[in-house]
This record gives sequence, structure tokens and C-alpha cells, in this order.
Amino acid sequence: MKTLAELQAIKEKMQNQMGMRSENSDNTRVVVGMATCGIAAGARPVLQKISSLISEKGLKNITVSQTGCIGLCQYEPIVEIYEPGGEKTTYIKMDEKKAAEMVEKHLTDGCPIEEYTISASDLAKS
Repeated sequence: MKTLAELQAIKEKMQNQMGMRSENSDNTRVVVGMATCGIAAGARPVLQKISSLISEKGLKNITVSQTGCIGLCQYEPIVEIYEPGGEKTTYIKMDEKKAAEMVEKHLTDGCPIEEYTISASDLAKS
């Protein structure tokens, strides 16, 4: 068993590596939570809609990927957007219609849709 200090050091090292990796990337990353809770809540059609619209619109420098549990099951389906040099935007309770609007407004026009997102201060309240 690791000590708390060792675990904290591992955590900080991994966070720094992840931060360095995302800072060096010129691509916007769109990550859809596809654990069982996300899939049950409808994440698969959301992922498909996002991927197809990005392709149809010919949007460049955008990578769409899946991840496992994000840890906020009550907010599924969740879509996280990581923009180069920017902060993560977390969209919650997504559906195909919201996903289409998110592609149009956020990924195409650069304007996040605040009413579909959750922030750290929102999480502290729950």
C-alpha cells in the first residue's frame, strides 16, 4: 500500500503530464463519456451525432474520442471539450439536439453554450 504522500506525488505527476499533453496539442478534443451509465443515458447517439456533424461540416483539428466513467453519473450523457490553451468545458445531460447545437455554436463559432454546461462551482453546490 502506498502512503498518502506517495499517492499525492503520483497524482501530481500524472496531472502535469496530462496538462503538458493537452497544451502541446493543436487539436480541440471532444470526449464523450461512454461508461455503462453514459450509454444507458443515451451517449451513443450523442457521440454519433457529434462525429457525423464534424465530418459533414469538414471541421479540422478536432479529435472525437470516448472515455469511461467521468464520475458524474447523474449528469450523463457528458461531453467534455478541451481546447488548445483553454479550459475544459463540460456539457451535461446531452442529447442529439443539444449535441448538434454544441457543434454549431461551440465548435464552429467558438461560443460555448453556458446553459448546457456545469462548472466547478456548480459541483461544489451538489
